[in-house]
Amino acid sequence: MENIIFGIRPVAEAINARKEIERVMVRKGANSQLLTELRDLCARHHLRVQEVPVEKLDRVTRKANHQGVVAITSAIGYVSVEDILERVPEDETPLIVVFDGVTDVRNFGAIARSAECAGAHGLIVPLKNAAPVNSEAIRSSAGALTVIPVCRVGSIRNTIKMLQQENFQIVGATEKSRKLLYDADFRKPTAIVMGAEDTGISKEVLKLCDEQLAIPMIGKIESLNVSAAAAVLLFEVVRQRIA
Repeated sequence: MENIIFGIRPVAEAINARKEIERVMVRKGANSQLLTELRDLCARHHLRVQEVPVEKLDRVTRKANHQGVVAITSAIGYVSVEDILERVPEDETPLIVVFDGVTDVRNFGAIARSAECAGAHGLIVPLKNAAPVNSEAIRSSAGALTVIPVCRVGSIRNTIKMLQQENFQIVGATEKSRKLLYDADFRKPTAIVMGAEDTGISKEVLKLCDEQLAIPMIGKIESLNVSAAAAVLLFEVVRQRIA
């Protein structure tokens, strides 16, 4: 299990100290003045709060006195979008992967591994509806998540608009497009958006994409796993930029 902090006051102190916290779990049905204040604190810091059965909290803390509250601390340190952009070497063209609803930690880790191998400069993940960056994700990434910068944002749509202002083209991976990835120009600053395992990129985000690209399918299965699709897209970027 990842590092944990439990108890209402210790969790509140960790939040105020700006520790990297993945999520906060609260006992289902619990209600008190202190818990209300803690929920408000989490909301101000844009932290995800989950209501869970007390049995889960007991299991995580080995039945310690958790007071109905457990915080899971992050396995990595996060950076801002500005940090990612500032770290791009002057002789390289920026490449970023944006996650829109990828919730499986193994898929997330595999995409991170492909992104790092392809020379991507950073990953952008939403605060909600995203795979946790935990020890399993790090293992699945073969350690890439400890190397490549990761940014958490409250709004993927607002972040995409900001990247467009920085002259990024936003590329959405979708099997519904008639345009193939081989017909795109990846030699310009690019952010590749990968969508949820089951539903793909959300309609709101897809509308913002400058390009919607598909990977040609010859077999009977209609689409690739999201991590495999990400690898194909990323290494088409590499092929074009090396060429």
